[in-house]
Amino acid sequence: MGKRILITGANGQLGRALNQVLQEKKDFDCTVINAGRGEATSYCPLILDITNSVAVMNVVQDLKPDIIINCAAHTGVDLCETEQEKAHQINAIGPKNLAKAANSIDCKLVHVSTDYVFSGEGTMPYTEDSQTGPRSVYGKTKLEGEVLVKENCMKYFIVRTAWLYGEGKNFVKTMLTLAETKTEISVVSDQKGTPTSALELARAMVFLMETESYGIYHATCEGVASWYEFAREIFRQVGKSVVTKPIQTEDYPTPAVRPKNSVLENSKLKALGYHMKPWKDALQEYVSNLGK
Repeated sequence: MGKRILITGANGQLGRALNQVLQEKKDFDCTVINAGRGEATSYCPLILDITNSVAVMNVVQDLKPDIIINCAAHTGVDLCETEQEKAHQINAIGPKNLAKAANSIDCKLVHVSTDYVFSGEGTMPYTEDSQTGPRSVYGKTKLEGEVLVKENCMKYFIVRTAWLYGEGKNFVKTMLTLAETKTEISVVSDQKGTPTSALELARAMVFLMETESYGIYHATCEGVASWYEFAREIFRQVGKSVVTKPIQTEDYPTPAVRPKNSVLENSKLKALGYHMKPWKDALQEYVSNLGK
């Protein structure tokens, strides 16, 4: 009998990538139940507000999944600065509710976190054991979510990622849209990280959930780039001729503090023998499938 997998926040980039990866994985027998907010659809038939502890417990006790994957989050980094309580509920209380429910039926919980739990002021890549120190509401609420998952669930995987793009609104599509009407685009060049495709992240998460090696993991594609270098590579791969101008963070002020260094080192994944693609290779896979 196959595994039952409950995906919360299934309508997002990562939720959709997980569905694709699980469908393609022929050697893994599973039934996926997609949950989200808004109206029920054939793809996402289950409506679930993860901030509602009673609803979460009832759904999990009823469905009895073997694995819960939480992709739900308030990811509007700047919006979180003004929607602090909403961010707290979705990014901290929601994961706590899922952790308690998962623990009540002894199932695994895979929870997605972020590079924003770090200050971004260091110069070296952050490992899973590096000191946290978030500087934004988004980062603070995501770190609180990590703590609450650890406190309330025995079988957890906390997977931190960064610079994610997939099916939906993302940096790659924003750059390509701008390139349709502009001949010159300014992009921040003093923030560095690793562009990570949702598909690559989903593959790493599926690998992890089949193990019992619980704990915190970093999962980004390999290599380092600035947003400026990322944009240039996007245009190169799609054959767009666009003048790309490097600018500094202070030239593009935002409500939330952006980390200057978002580079994560996948130490624990590598220790398990798992290696993610170089970011340029993952980007090539993504752009080659755009419009299909």
